[in-house]
Amino acid sequence: MSEKYSIPEIQKMANNIRRRILTLTIDRKGGYLSQACSSADTITALYTRIMNLSPSEGPAIPPKFPGVPGPTNMDYPTGAAYNGSTKAPYDRLIFSPAHYAVVVYSALVESGRMSPESIDNFNIDGSTLEMIGAEHSPGFECTTGSLAQAISVAGGIALARKLKGEEGRIFTYMSDGEFQEGQTWEALQAASFYKLDNLAIIVDVNGQQLDGYTKDVMNIEPLASRCEAFGTRVFSVDGHDLEAIIKAAEPANDGKPLVILTYTNSSQGIPMLEERKPFLHYVRFKSDEEEQKYIDFLNQM
Repeated sequence: MSEKYSIPEIQKMANNIRRRILTLTIDRKGGYLSQACSSADTITALYTRIMNLSPSEGPAIPPKFPGVPGPTNMDYPTGAAYNGSTKAPYDRLIFSPAHYAVVVYSALVESGRMSPESIDNFNIDGSTLEMIGAEHSPGFECTTGSLAQAISVAGGIALARKLKGEEGRIFTYMSDGEFQEGQTWEALQAASFYKLDNLAIIVDVNGQQLDGYTKDVMNIEPLASRCEAFGTRVFSVDGHDLEAIIKAAEPANDGKPLVILTYTNSSQGIPMLEERKPFLHYVRFKSDEEEQKYIDFLNQM
């Protein structure tokens, strides 16, 4: 486990993440706000209590974009340094939904892995703090696209550690819409076959995607029984119940990959977002009056 923050401290950090991303959404005239509402609790718990991470190895203020890898750029850095060492026995995080990147950056700030002023560079030309996270973005160690590839990447790392007899778990964070894609299920099947109980998959089941409610676009439920049918150990929890999330993440060493389905509210902490459902994927204010309403709410948070 990482730093032993108390539940109230972790909750305060998660609330700070929502406040920070609401501020950015207002300042940048748009942003992935609902993703912060749904995932802040789980991602904060990962960084503060669940994952066993070494101290950050990244600079307090992330460098500018280093350019694409190539013969003249052989020392191309990734954002993995902010999660500490990638070597056993430390855990690793493979983050899948790139549009949640600002939540990762904020969690790095809250957990002391990146300076608060770094966020000022979010979505600025030349910055590695991109709106859509990439392998050079803080907290990311590999590309995140296309969606649904994360279990395959994490499963390969988990299998390598198994074969080497190394300790340390591989965590994967995903959005629920990725279960509409076939590669997710193929990767689950492979992880189960190789008995990768050092692989933990955490899913933000917020029921929302670009085109509306997930159940209307392509229903993925009953998700728990489907994952179990592929040989995984599954927990369905309230994604805003920190104690339940932390307990579900405990290792079992039973030969089964772990899947934690965190059922969340995409307007958690910012109730005005309810008015926009089911279209919450990206929030851009429709009028000065609407923007002012969010500014007034921010001043009360």
